[in-house]
Amino acid sequence: MRSDRARAALLPPVRLMIIDDSLVARTALKRMVEGAEGLEVVGIASNAEAALETLRTSRVDVVLLDLDMPGMGGLEALPRIIERARGARILVVSSLTIDGAEHTLAALALGAADTLPKPVARGFHGDYRDLLLGKIRELGLAAVPTREAVGREPAPSPRLRPPTGNPARQPAEILAIGASTGGVHALASLFAALPRQLGVPVVITQHLPPAIIPYFARQIRSASGCETLLAEEDMPVLPDRVLIAPGDAHMAFRRRGDTLTVRLDHAPAPSGCLPSLDTMFASLAEEMGDRTLGVVLSGMGRDGALGAARIVAAGGTILAQDEASSAVWGMPRAVAEAGLASAVLPPEQLAQRVIAGIGGTPCK
Repeated sequence: MRSDRARAALLPPVRLMIIDDSLVARTALKRMVEGAEGLEVVGIASNAEAALETLRTSRVDVVLLDLDMPGMGGLEALPRIIERARGARILVVSSLTIDGAEHTLAALALGAADTLPKPVARGFHGDYRDLLLGKIRELGLAAVPTREAVGREPAPSPRLRPPTGNPARQPAEILAIGASTGGVHALASLFAALPRQLGVPVVITQHLPPAIIPYFARQIRSASGCETLLAEEDMPVLPDRVLIAPGDAHMAFRRRGDTLTVRLDHAPAPSGCLPSLDTMFASLAEEMGDRTLGVVLSGMGRDGALGAARIVAAGGTILAQDEASSAVWGMPRAVAEAGLASAVLPPEQLAQRVIAGIGGTPCK
């Protein structure tokens, strides 16, 4: 299989729209993108209203969207832009990503794929340009799956792992969820389709900046209807309690008598992610074995694939989000193509598999 970089070289340029009321920001972003291989700015708008009008006739792959604009603000416009952009991925580029974690999470929950501070807030450093271009390219590849069909055979369907054949197998006793880019929106969709009380603990590793994690926990509390806490050392893992991996440590586990408790792990993970889904999954495979149900949602990279293999080897179950509903089909793709997933579905349908996996009755 070709690498993403090799596939990108065979594809048409990623078509980009910039929406920002600041002339300085629009100019800076345009200059950073101009001349970059495989990227093309096809639209610039100073407000959301003009952008929506342009999107009636222009097709784009990635939209750079400011949140703080006069008239229709970015948050208000975001759902309409997603609808009219017909599959484009939204990268929020706003100073509010620094000063307003709640605004950032609101944008991600509404369907933005990722966020980044404005260049004027960070200075014009080469590192910022590299980060910006990297995010645009990754989102551009994910925006329209048919782009990848150019110059290669269609990708085969993922190999699904058949359910464990033991009819007397005990239901899962813990639900572990991992996500990255696009995961906030996917988690909201998943919890919206789950009952308020699952009767099992839920543990979540979501790739987000540490400063945003407390706000993310608050959002998950609202979405799940359960007690939601940031994981701390020796914290007990209890039914109908959601634990969130802190931004500066992996969430692992140990037994203390009959109680499963949190063990914060700071060792480097193979994926390089902190916190890492691999670490969480591997620890649950060791402590919970076949009573573990893992879900891998939208995200860049391969974090989770190694840990998912450990869960499957221990007799547990892995579910993965499908490509069509993922902002970036990286992490779920890794487990799906490795044949580790028992189902590859959008979050709303994964919820039914979760309910069945913990011994509940799927909703009609």
